[in-house]
Amino acid sequence: MRELNTSVITQTVKELCIKANKTLPCDMERLVREGEKREQSPLGKSVFQDLCANLDAAGELNVPICQDTGMAVVFLEVGQEVLLTGAPLEDAVNKGVRQGYLEGLLRLSIVGDPLRRVNTGDNTPAVIHTRIVPGDQVSVTVAPKGFGSENMSALKMFTPAAKKEDIIGFVTDSVSRAGSNPCPPIVVGVGIGGDFELCAYLAKKALCRDTTLRHPDPLYREMEEEMLRQINALGIGPQGFGGTVTALAVNIETFATHIAGLPVAVNIGCHVTRHAAKVL
Repeated sequence: MRELNTSVITQTVKELCIKANKTLPCDMERLVREGEKREQSPLGKSVFQDLCANLDAAGELNVPICQDTGMAVVFLEVGQEVLLTGAPLEDAVNKGVRQGYLEGLLRLSIVGDPLRRVNTGDNTPAVIHTRIVPGDQVSVTVAPKGFGSENMSALKMFTPAAKKEDIIGFVTDSVSRAGSNPCPPIVVGVGIGGDFELCAYLAKKALCRDTTLRHPDPLYREMEEEMLRQINALGIGPQGFGGTVTALAVNIETFATHIAGLPVAVNIGCHVTRHAAKVL
């Protein structure tokens, strides 16, 4: 049994909150920087140039790549052979978020009650997803989620009679309704299966997958490709100004489901779909 003090998790979460908000994952940055070559609209090309200039400025000035530094979503995979000591795990995570957002001078966007709307002043509490997995390591992923894109989420409980074309149509329509709101070019996370809440989790988790990795199942890999094709055919374009690159990638995650249901969720990430991870 390996012992790990949760103070290490606090420090890791702090560092990842700052890193995720100031630097894009390599695959995402490459897609944004290559977008101008793939975009056919002159205006769209100029928007991609602006997005690249924004990335450059953020790096030079050491500031966030987007003013909406998001709600902190933290995915934890805790090895069952790890004995956590020190402060309770969720307290340790929230302490890391608090330190990261305050010391990193990141925008504080969280209100403590959904109706009273009083800012907590430190961007906590975080949304925390914890899984117990084999092994003696702890994997920590921080994915700050801005709400321009989060507000465009969609979920539908299909019947088992639905075909893959129905699902593709639902995802494409969801992006069409979103329009310019999620700051395209976007990444689309799709969760298929599970139940009401799990399919939403799958869609959010899909946004953390490297965009160069396609689904291992040929059926879903083909659906990812077809969704991307249909979404880009919408003509929304970069920042909604029209063009041929509305989405940079579509990632699907799946899970078993009930014989009487077929839940599907869509979670959209903006052109700065951010996440950073570390294994302890």
